[in-house]
Amino acid sequence: MGFLPDIQRIINLLSPNRQSLMFSATFSPEIRKLARSFLKEPQLIEVARRNALAENVEQKVYRVDGDEAKRVAVASLIRDREIDQVIVFSNTKIGAGRLARQLQKEGLKAEAIHGDKSQQERLQTLEAFKQGEIKVLVATDVAARGLDIVELPAVINFDLPHSPEDYVHRIGRTGRAGASGMALSLMVDKDQRALADIEKL
Repeated sequence: MGFLPDIQRIINLLSPNRQSLMFSATFSPEIRKLARSFLKEPQLIEVARRNALAENVEQKVYRVDGDEAKRVAVASLIRDREIDQVIVFSNTKIGAGRLARQLQKEGLKAEAIHGDKSQQERLQTLEAFKQGEIKVLVATDVAARGLDIVELPAVINFDLPHSPEDYVHRIGRTGRAGASGMALSLMVDKDQRALADIEKL
């Protein structure tokens, strides 16, 4: 996410004789490599099986014909399923902004968060979402890392993610602490391979 030079600068200022702990919600190969470069003889402690999905999350996939149909489907799913609050995941910043504007035109209280927004803008939008002032938060994966929304009823994948691990991370935003949740995904024909990879994982 661009923090590596800052982290390296801090590490360089610390005593070599220290105890370090590193925490991560997901442990990709890149994160493992980073851990090995910063830690001496690290021990891995996992609290859940890797890429484990909560059993209390309902997962559904809807096949649609093109992006315009996906935009219409998002609004329909929110209304038909009477979803009070939802994070909708987009693979691109432009797509997130466009979808948020479209949902606003549909009468839904929606805002986008992504890497082009300042940290202050993201925090304000997130706080408004937590307070219930915003019903639909359209987010990219980078902006959604580490989000913890209490009792979030649903997530929608407007775009299927590029990696199956990101799917696990996305749907992990709902169904937390024993609550039930919904993970609804939209797919077009070109997403067949991505869906197969997710199902295999």
